Amino acid sequence: MDTEPGPTANTASSDPPSATNPSSEATRKNSIGAQPVNNAKSSRRPLPRQMSTIKAADVRARFREDVYGDHEHTIHSHRNREKSFKMIRHLKEQQIRQVASNWFKRLRKETADPAVVQNMSDPAQVLAHKYGKCGDVLGWGAFGTIRASYKIDEKNPSSKQVFAIKEHKQLEGESQEKYHRRVVSEFRISSSLHHQNILATLDLLQDDKGVECQIMEYFPGEELHSVILHAGELEETEADCFFKQLIQGLVYMHEMGVAHRDLKPENVLLTTSGLVKIIDFGNAECFRAAWETEARMSSGVCGSLPYIAPEEFTLEEFDPRPLDVWACGMIYMAMRTGENPWRAAKPEEDAKYQQYVTKRKTEAGYEPIECLRRRQCRNVVYSILEPSPIRRLTAHQVRSSEWVQQIPLCCRDTTND
Repeated sequence: MDTEPGPTANTASSDPPSATNPSSEATRKNSIGAQPVNNAKSSRRPLPRQMSTIKAADVRARFREDVYGDHEHTIHSHRNREKSFKMIRHLKEQQIRQVASNWFKRLRKETADPAVVQNMSDPAQVLAHKYGKCGDVLGWGAFGTIRASYKIDEKNPSSKQVFAIKEHKQLEGESQEKYHRRVVSEFRISSSLHHQNILATLDLLQDDKGVECQIMEYFPGEELHSVILHAGELEETEADCFFKQLIQGLVYMHEMGVAHRDLKPENVLLTTSGLVKIIDFGNAECFRAAWETEARMSSGVCGSLPYIAPEEFTLEEFDPRPLDVWACGMIYMAMRTGENPWRAAKPEEDAKYQQYVTKRKTEAGYEPIECLRRRQCRNVVYSILEPSPIRRLTAHQVRSSEWVQQIPLCCRDTTND
């Protein structure tokens, strides 16, 4: 190992402590190689412990890098994945004409008198008028279903807008008041965030059955989880680009007083061009309001087991921001190695994690991290996966590190925005 990792790996600021903990959608999908922390069932295929390297032809189809160091991504949907955030299939011309014809007639009636729209008594009509008809299922789980919604342009019926609509499921035994409060909490947090690496939340409406529907922007693409399952370990430049974008979104989130608390490959959407979008704020917390100077501490274990930081298992209260940073480190290792280093950050229960805690302090270091090519990268990863939350790097420090600063992005760099 090159140096003993610590909190000083090329940085800028240190952030204050933080937050609280609502219930969430963490359990709607299994994480790579592990069960979620509660009892929600999932058929998510675990990441194999050993994974063969993807064929060179497949790498070229997904990722290209030229001699000047510039690169581009082409993320494709893979049919044989399980419970992934599926890329929507484009409508065939015949389907477009049929849908356009039906909705053109309906929208003409609904928009004939603007007062009619404002006074609609049917919630389904309000939802349909604003965002079109719900169609293909994009994803589903214990906390609801996500569908694509098509809004036809009345003036140009061959043109359409596509939205992603999350239909929140009322949990068993959950009162109507608690259900509404949970959904509104998620909506208020996610709709307050406006960053190119965070999926935008646009609106919250009820349908005719009283189901809370959260409207989000739509991007065709893949979950990072699906890409890793299909590809195994990613190319270094490819993984670094995704990681830098993830950190940029996280820095913004923490600056806005929000902790995600469920970062994992399933909650990182990759658009077809390789733009990272952080999704699913069901577990998110507001640890500091705009008028507050002190951050609130958090409590309780939530998220998916391999991505949960060790302090969640040992402390009654903790700052939620280091939890997000830890999860980003685990995501990076999953991208670079094609597997989770350990099942849970509990040294007394997981021998692989105990091995990491021991070997990270030795001269030889921890082999999966030592196999990373660049020394600066290794040092930052050690400091991200620091068992002590006090010594762990903040998201801002990770972004300011020399390694991350030098990572080339395939899209506009928002590091200094």
